[in-house]
Amino acid sequence: MEAGESRPSPIDVHVGSRIRLRRTLMGMSQERLGEALGLTFQQVQKYERGVNRVGASRLYDLSRVLDVPISFFFDDMPDATGNGAGISNIAGFAERAEFGGLADDPLAKRETLELVRAYYRITDPSVRKRVFELIKSMGPSEVPA
Repeated sequence: MEAGESRPSPIDVHVGSRIRLRRTLMGMSQERLGEALGLTFQQVQKYERGVNRVGASRLYDLSRVLDVPISFFFDDMPDATGNGAGISNIAGFAERAEFGGLADDPLAKRETLELVRAYYRITDPSVRKRVFELIKSMGPSEVPA
């Protein structure tokens, strides 16, 4: 960044990462999302990186196009209120996002996204349910909380 420029807000970075996550899960390109919103793919890139802040009306449009509630964009966001601990968590989140994305988040990995896309391409609901049950049976049993 150049002198005088500020870093993107950690909240804007988080919202942008959620936009990218949902767009990718849907198999939608930045170009296609931009067309649906009347934007260029470069503008979509800036939203996804948190460089440009997403306004309320644009957030509403994104929720409609990406078929999620507006709250989706704020899900899993570290708490930015209270004693300040959340603020350092958000700063850490912003640092990770700036240096290569959410590398530790399994939902952000290409393999996960491809698996989800392939799963939803199964058109027969009973086959899809059997695949789901098979995958669950292959992993470790869940431990009650």
